Amino acid sequence: MTAVTEGATTPAVTEAPLRASARRAFLAILWRDIFVTGKEFWVLLVQVALTPVFTLFIFAKVLGSLNYVSADFGDLLLPGIVALAAFLTALQSVAFPLVMEFGWTKEIEDRLLAPVATNLVAVEKMVIATIRGLLAAVLMFPIGALVLGTAPWRAAGFPLLVAVLVLGAWVGAGIGMTVGTIVPPAKISIMFGLIFTPLMFTGATQYPLTELGDLRWFQVVSALNPLTYCSEGVRAALVPHIPHVRPWISVAALTGFGVVFTVTAMLGFRRRALT
Repeated sequence: MTAVTEGATTPAVTEAPLRASARRAFLAILWRDIFVTGKEFWVLLVQVALTPVFTLFIFAKVLGSLNYVSADFGDLLLPGIVALAAFLTALQSVAFPLVMEFGWTKEIEDRLLAPVATNLVAVEKMVIATIRGLLAAVLMFPIGALVLGTAPWRAAGFPLLVAVLVLGAWVGAGIGMTVGTIVPPAKISIMFGLIFTPLMFTGATQYPLTELGDLRWFQVVSALNPLTYCSEGVRAALVPHIPHVRPWISVAALTGFGVVFTVTAMLGFRRRALT
């Protein structure tokens, strides 16, 4: 009986140190990427701020001073820009590095040799991309206030704001990993241009989705863009008086997109890692 008991418990005793080792390795890789993000803070700031600042300045400040847009257009635009920063920063943070790591630098091999499951390596990359996306969104509030003179804020909408930004950044990371593992390195610049521009201009960052009734085809196109639901969710959290998609629809849509692109990202990463 003693021998049987010892034999039965041996796998559990063996697996526990392996799980602990994998957990330590995962946290070490994550901490290393967080440390690198801190060192590259100014690079991230420039990457985050350049397009949104010019968009805010031209569309809200310049056109507002010329009376081509209403004075409160900034309240509509800034939530969309915050969503855009979170979404695209997460996407860029994983897409281009993956292309280089799998293609030229082969840096990914060091991580694949660590005592961590291949799927966890992919998860770590999506987690750090999501963190960078959230940091970008946070940075956009003071930048937006600096450009516009004020930034809309509503404490009651904070839980919804956090939820849609986390989900939006995660979806962006999933799309970035999918693109980074499927597109050949030689074509990444072309594909990124084809993906980046439509995502940016059909993501309801500059207009409410619900107000496109007279442009039904464009409303349908915008409704297929996951960025739309991040923009509408941030708008619902910060400026609920502006027309927006119902918050539960935004959260549900982002959750669905998150599941889909997490699966495609994992499959793409495993395929590239194992070939």
